Amino acid sequence: MIMKSSVPIVALIVLVVPRVQAFMSVGGSGNTHVTITGHAVMAKLHEVCEAVAESKGRQFDPTGSSPEELLHACLGRATGEVSGAKFRTALNQIYMQNGFVDRDFMASAPHHFNNEAFTEGRNLIIQGTAAIKANVRTGNFKSARETLGRVCHTLQDFYSHSNWVELGNKSPYANLIRPDLNIENIADIAMPTCSECASGPNQLLPAILNGKHLTSGYMVLFSPNKPQGKCSHGGEADLSSTLKPRSGISKDERSYNADLHNNAVNLASEATLELLEDIRGAIGNKDYLRLMGIARSAVLAFVIDTTGSMANDIAEAKRVAFSIIDSKKGTTDEPSLYILVPFNDPDFGPLIRTTDPDIMKSEISKLNANGGGDLPEMCLSGIQLALTGAPSSSHIYVFTDAPPKDTYLEKTITALIRSTKSTVSFFITTSSRRRRALNAPSQFRGYYDMGLASGGQAIVVTKSRLSLATEIIVDTSTSALVTILQRSRNPGCVESFSFLLDKSVSNTTIYLTGRSLTFNLRSPAGVSQSNTVANGTLGTIQEVGNLQRIQLNETEMGLWHIDMMTTQSYTIKVIGQSAITFISEFVKEFKGPHPGYAVVNGQPSAGSPAKLLLTLTGENGPDGLEVHEVALMEVSGVKVSNGTIEKMGGGDFLVTVKEVPEGEFVILLKGKDKTFSSLFQRQTTTQMSQSKVTVKAIADSSMLPGQVFKLNFTVTTNGPSGSYTICARNDKNIPMKHPLTLNLEGGSSAQGTVSLTPPADMVSGTDVTLTIEAEGPGGNYSNYAVLRLSVLSKVTDLTPPKCEIVYVQGTCYSSSCNSSNWELSVSITDGNGTGIESISIQQGSGNLTQKKVADSVNGQYEASCCSTSVTLSAVDKVGNVGRCSYTMKSSAGSCLISMSLPLWASLLLYVFLRDTFHL
Repeated sequence: MIMKSSVPIVALIVLVVPRVQAFMSVGGSGNTHVTITGHAVMAKLHEVCEAVAESKGRQFDPTGSSPEELLHACLGRATGEVSGAKFRTALNQIYMQNGFVDRDFMASAPHHFNNEAFTEGRNLIIQGTAAIKANVRTGNFKSARETLGRVCHTLQDFYSHSNWVELGNKSPYANLIRPDLNIENIADIAMPTCSECASGPNQLLPAILNGKHLTSGYMVLFSPNKPQGKCSHGGEADLSSTLKPRSGISKDERSYNADLHNNAVNLASEATLELLEDIRGAIGNKDYLRLMGIARSAVLAFVIDTTGSMANDIAEAKRVAFSIIDSKKGTTDEPSLYILVPFNDPDFGPLIRTTDPDIMKSEISKLNANGGGDLPEMCLSGIQLALTGAPSSSHIYVFTDAPPKDTYLEKTITALIRSTKSTVSFFITTSSRRRRALNAPSQFRGYYDMGLASGGQAIVVTKSRLSLATEIIVDTSTSALVTILQRSRNPGCVESFSFLLDKSVSNTTIYLTGRSLTFNLRSPAGVSQSNTVANGTLGTIQEVGNLQRIQLNETEMGLWHIDMMTTQSYTIKVIGQSAITFISEFVKEFKGPHPGYAVVNGQPSAGSPAKLLLTLTGENGPDGLEVHEVALMEVSGVKVSNGTIEKMGGGDFLVTVKEVPEGEFVILLKGKDKTFSSLFQRQTTTQMSQSKVTVKAIADSSMLPGQVFKLNFTVTTNGPSGSYTICARNDKNIPMKHPLTLNLEGGSSAQGTVSLTPPADMVSGTDVTLTIEAEGPGGNYSNYAVLRLSVLSKVTDLTPPKCEIVYVQGTCYSSSCNSSNWELSVSITDGNGTGIESISIQQGSGNLTQKKVADSVNGQYEASCCSTSVTLSAVDKVGNVGRCSYTMKSSAGSCLISMSLPLWASLLLYVFLRDTFHL
């Protein structure tokens, strides 16, 4: 869909690529699925943020229209930095999946409402919406976002690809998102729908228009074919448009009929808003904001060994967690999510995920050190749960004193780290018994490698000094955290590293890991401090175990240097706090009716240029920032591959790198903050590498509990011929079957199938992360695909709760709203449905009390006359939504009372409600 919208939408985001039709969030002009979705998402967010602010009694006043400024206003103006990176990441997860429909389901009629596949297309919307609501109920927001993007695409295509606009409809078709209603009056397969037209769009037959029959164009990509007399979709890619009746009825572009195109855009926009409103009503304002990525950015995630020797470590983890929770409450650094994964041997888990700090405290307090026996423990299984359960780009802290028993998960963990871009830091404690039993460098090698691959630390420290090492948790469990430099050397060498600090950076900290390290730190002004000076002019150096932590006294703008003078292996990392940062994805161009760029699931391919989609973000959006340089830089080497930069608009850039480094690399960005004329430097932490093998898999449906789910995947290689080892794992231990090997010829592909059978009692909405790995002959290279699948029970309750206003009373004067209140009473029923799950205030700042009476729920809402509008949302147990809305009118002097019953009946009902709610 390429559409030009005339709908005025608050906080407009233009997120389109030239030549990218209906795809990603980058530059260009015109209307695509991404711009339509982006407009609706931001407009609904503005509405929800305003409602939340009203309920908390504060002003909602964005300083501008950028996502970052909306984020600031929505969270409130608490002290400290707020980064837009996670918000932008969440939005891109929606927008990118929206575009994937054109790549992955190009020939699927239901996904685009082509070929009169109305019932099937509507089923995709209904099932997808049910999955979104179930995912949110179980805290699986990423899966919900991805499904939302796909559903929006299909919903919007209805208005461009069908004749809904030609039939004279001025509002969206509610039946598409209402599971209790069906698609009506679809043209029969034998019914002709279009007449031949020499040029321009197909002409709909009078019988279709007069009879209000619903039809859509046929889209054929591979051979010209369609039922006789049927309309075509149209366009160069549609081979059916060469058959009479020729041309097409698609309103994707303005070239055929500008008015029909604009009307289709308007209706698609309104329909998307209605879908978002339905989801909002089902999940509530708080979870709706979390779904859209609006939350404090810090996440506190612990993976803790609970075997017998870990008593002191558990006590320290408890102390640090409690300190962070208590000290950061009410600040921008207050964690938005808490995660805890205990592991022992042979048990691990469960994953505990909560937004309530008191629940986190309680769960950590329950941990006890016991069991174990042999030294290796199930550490990697615990890390796997944390990586799949935490949001992307989280910081995860692992406490253990033993090497892993489940080493078979090492490649899976690496794939999950690269997929989620999360950072894993290890606190490896040692005791005299374990020091005698272990050869630490070799036994713990996997932890060192994982920490380095994720941009984290592997800190080896005695149990007695563990409390000194955990300062790193306080440093990194903060909002607006950025990495400025990260390097590794093994073996070490005498070398000087430079890093640029800008005006926006605060709380700069340097970490060095390694033994017997000697170094010299130099400021832009030429002031030096060596490693032998613990408290110097430039900063405070604290050494514990193999870690040296340097906290700068102040962040002096300019180019800093750290001169390493050692042959021991070491790592360097420089972090700080700043709203200026970037997010990035490797992408690959795809062809078809709507070409575009799709995110690479795995590592970029070897032997070809790499393309990066990069989004820059700052405190007030990207307008005050410039990008000067983007490069791929080896972490353990010196090779730097510079990219060519194409500005796309909206803070988005397409970067092409002709030669990808052969070793592990990170992305380095340099630019300028125009507000302060300050140069800045930022770097990703997750290490990537190129590969000669790729793995591709597509999932667009949910798994049913107790039933076999089959997923096809394709492995492609530009490496040598031979047997490729296949390994598939999921984080819920669902029984699976898959081929152990695939035989490939060089430059060819082979297909395999993974079969999963979720337990019959698995909770609806459960998120399952599936990792499929392929390794080439000899183990010289490998790649992976990471997919998120949802388990969704079949929904049989299709009817929303019924909400009726039964009584309104109060006196509201326009001259003085603070001195008076008004009340509203509602009755909510669910008939023979699954029952009422919750009743909440969707808009309004009053108080709601509720009481179950027989087969209904009575609600009593009371508010100040300063807040005269209310919307109550009633949700049943499968996510169907019923609403009551009311606006109380103000008067200069007289009392206005609105009742939906006769006066005598209202008075009797008031007596009943008074006794019920003890008024």
